[in-house]
Amino acid sequence: QVQLVESGGGLVQAGGSLRLSCASSGRSFSRYNMGWFRQAPGKEREFVAAISGSVGSRYYADSVKGRLTISRDNAKNTVTLQMNSLKPEDTAVYYCAAGLRPRATNRENDYDYWGQGTQVTVSS
Repeated sequence: QVQLVESGGGLVQAGGSLRLSCASSGRSFSRYNMGWFRQAPGKEREFVAAISGSVGSRYYADSVKGRLTISRDNAKNTVTLQMNSLKPEDTAVYYCAAGLRPRATNRENDYDYWGQGTQVTVSS
C-alpha cells in the first residue's frame, strides 16, 4: 500500500513560483512512476507532468512545458513539482499519483495511488 501526501500549495501572484512536494510512505518508491495531475473548478482532472521510476524520464503537458519541472528523490521517497511563471489558468487542486505500469504516462488509469490534493491559486 502506498500513501501519498502533497504539500506546498498556496496563493501566489501571476508570474510567481511555488514548489509542490509529494511524500510517499510506501516501500520500493523508486519502482513507481510518479505523476502530477490537476483539476480546476468545473473542469475534469488533467495531466500535468510525470517521471518514470526507472531512469527518471520526464513528460509534460504542452501547457506547462518550460514553466514546470518534475523531479524525484528516491532516497527521501519524494517527488516535487517546481512551478515558475505561474498563470491564473494554473489555478487548480494538484494531485500526486503513483503507478507501476511499464512506463510513465499521462493517463489517470495508469496510476493506482493518489494523494488528497493541494490547492494552488494564482491571482492576476
